[in-house]
Amino acid sequence: MSQEKERIKVLIIGSGPAGYTAAIYASRAGLQPVLYTGGQPGGQLTITNDVENYPGYPDGVNGPQMMEDFKKQAERFGTDVRYGLVTDVDFSSSPHKITVDGQKEIEADTVLISTGASAKWLGLESETRLNGKGVSACAVCDGFFFRGQEVAIVGAGDTACEEASYLSNICSKVYMIVRRDEMRASQIMQKRVKNNPKIEIIWNTETKEILGEEEVTGALLLNRNTGQISEIKVTGFFVAIGHEPNTGIFKKYLDMDDSGYIITKSGSTQTNIEGVFACGDAQDHIYRQAITAAGTGCMAALDAERYLAEKELS
Repeated sequence: MSQEKERIKVLIIGSGPAGYTAAIYASRAGLQPVLYTGGQPGGQLTITNDVENYPGYPDGVNGPQMMEDFKKQAERFGTDVRYGLVTDVDFSSSPHKITVDGQKEIEADTVLISTGASAKWLGLESETRLNGKGVSACAVCDGFFFRGQEVAIVGAGDTACEEASYLSNICSKVYMIVRRDEMRASQIMQKRVKNNPKIEIIWNTETKEILGEEEVTGALLLNRNTGQISEIKVTGFFVAIGHEPNTGIFKKYLDMDDSGYIITKSGSTQTNIEGVFACGDAQDHIYRQAITAAGTGCMAALDAERYLAEKELS
């Protein structure tokens, strides 16, 4: 039995701010894009309660509602939004071949990858239950809600140090929970947190449980050397142990850094494969904000439009 095949001009893989913005630009350019939402339609923002730092929402917006607004805008201009998961790709020739849900095959002249990245978590039940109720993986996104309060952050790398410093400007106190007796962070970042009077580093410690029913009230900590359990009172709990880009199915074809983020050409969203573009958190391990993702989504659509125009002229 032969697979069902379809040929399209622009295929967008992923449905966060980058994917939907790419869809808005591509559809307004008359490119008739098809967007597959992936396993988490709307991306990381669907597990974010309040977004207050995206322009155009003066009173803030619920994360899922924001993504629904993006989706409606993309559909308004003609984007074909489909629910499905891209399970395989073949970028060895043009048009590019993409398999959806293990069965439907698509041939695409251009592919815009906006599969994002997923935060790494501690794996606690309470962490999942209180996600968005005081538990967060983004201090820049959610720190504002805890201004003047005591919070905790888990992590020992540059990102954790950066976010702890950021939180110290907003919060009254920041507990920094470090698993070992040393940090992975660069010396300059370590010095910054160690010399900050509002940051208390708790060494050789792991989180046993995050406390609270409807919202975070504290955390139970285990000292790995002594086995002693202690409790801290906090209203916010930030996890900064890294992100993992959702790029595994592209590894055979695309250049990536050691962490799996797609490498794009300077000043462009073009990957090492002609006609394949990457935007959003799948290629951005530095900023990881909705607005920067949307910006690169715009860039990817414009890059794809130029690429298609040049192909038609050649």
